[in-house]
Amino acid sequence: MSDFTWDDLRFFLAVADTGQLTTAARQLRTSHVTVSRRIDRLEGALGLRLFERNPKGYELTAHGRALIVSAQGMAAQANQLRADLAGEEPLQQGLMRIATPEGFGSYFSQCMLSAFVKHFPGIALELIALPQIISLSRRETEMSITLDPVKASTFVSEKLTDYTLGVYGAPSYLAQAAPIRTRADLLDHPFGGYIEDMIYAPGLDYLGDVHPRLRPIFKSSSIFNQQAAAQEGLVLCVLPHFIGARDPGLQPVLGDVVRLRRSYWLNCHRDVHAAPREQAVRRFLFAQIGSHASVLNRPVLASSPQDEVCLISPASGKPRR
Repeated sequence: MSDFTWDDLRFFLAVADTGQLTTAARQLRTSHVTVSRRIDRLEGALGLRLFERNPKGYELTAHGRALIVSAQGMAAQANQLRADLAGEEPLQQGLMRIATPEGFGSYFSQCMLSAFVKHFPGIALELIALPQIISLSRRETEMSITLDPVKASTFVSEKLTDYTLGVYGAPSYLAQAAPIRTRADLLDHPFGGYIEDMIYAPGLDYLGDVHPRLRPIFKSSSIFNQQAAAQEGLVLCVLPHFIGARDPGLQPVLGDVVRLRRSYWLNCHRDVHAAPREQAVRRFLFAQIGSHASVLNRPVLASSPQDEVCLISPASGKPRR
């Protein structure tokens, strides 16, 4: 076996994490040609095939999966050594991808991103708000936030928070529409909802929990399209309270009756879960969620004042506290 360098292992880890040469190259700030050449050199030095190349990208072989545990440990130790020599906290640098549901991703960007940037100036964050297109098994993200825990044994899933949802409508619509006093009254009103065959998590099937006979007249895979239709007075829709309660163009409907609850789960591949950077981001997310618990996890009743942990100013469209 020929000699190989730690630098080659960095390239191996990047391709193992992303499954793509181009994504790994962006993470390493180099070209995909260089990444390919380094992988070929490492495989030649070891005399082992580490990846299977296919149209979908690079898949780890059995030899690759055996190597990744040791390589991850070496990476963590190298980062810790550099931090110790510099007298700093463990290095928190590089590209990080986090996949989130659309609604949570928007709330994070409006109310937590500023704190993230200040806390992790060395991390280039890529927030992917369409987790249904992300292959967790191919390691296309460092972390993901989902509505259900990931059951694969290669992942660590932790409940991040519960959150609550309710029915919302435009005041202009509700002022002229038939009164809504019970769940059964909702059947006389138009609703927006998700497209059934595009619901990527069972928890998004809200309407059946509101009333089993509710059928939407408008459907969209985007929660914000549903919100926009409700703002226009065309439909009622189910929204997380952290979205609906901050929208001055909507008000809760049957807020003391319809109280749905769902959960967000934080998922990280077991290989990197204990890495200093991932642990630092994990602690940050749990701390931020704790400070926003009153918005995420408390129903907003029809007569309740809006919680002002992070409201959106109608005039500026910017968060205010």
